[in-house]
Amino acid sequence: MPASTSVDLFLLRHGIAEQRCYGVDDSLRPLTEQGILRTMEVARRLRSLGFAADRLLSSPYLRAAQTAELAQQAGLAGRVEFESCLLPGRDPWPLLEGLVGRCLLVGHEPDLTHLAARLLGMPTGCLVLKKAGFAHLRWSQQKRCPAGRATLQVLLRPSVLLPCSA
Repeated sequence: MPASTSVDLFLLRHGIAEQRCYGVDDSLRPLTEQGILRTMEVARRLRSLGFAADRLLSSPYLRAAQTAELAQQAGLAGRVEFESCLLPGRDPWPLLEGLVGRCLLVGHEPDLTHLAARLLGMPTGCLVLKKAGFAHLRWSQQKRCPAGRATLQVLLRPSVLLPCSA
């Protein structure tokens, strides 16, 4: 089978997490029970629709790491790699350098949609990624800089994937 000439970038926002609590490190907030169940359902549904990645990169924050592990368990990708540039407020753009094939990024808002907007050549704030929401972007691997060259393949809210779920 010939090698793909496109890059497929999948974005998955972390699931529903515990509320922020004064004095508790934000990086340690876990997914709620509902967040775990809903995220697993979303990941399983995405896999049943044929989504799969060659790499899975995640923010090291607990809620994102748990989301990435659920995605891995559902078969969306192999092992989880943790990347500090996916931390809240960081710029994930460096991850795109040399990216090939299919890659799943698990992270936070608004960082994931800022990245998507830049790839699409659209203004910041034009997209919203709900908790456990999913986006698929694609661009030609032959483009040196993908900024403004990607196309949005899909943008899905969890409720679209799981109309009968909580």
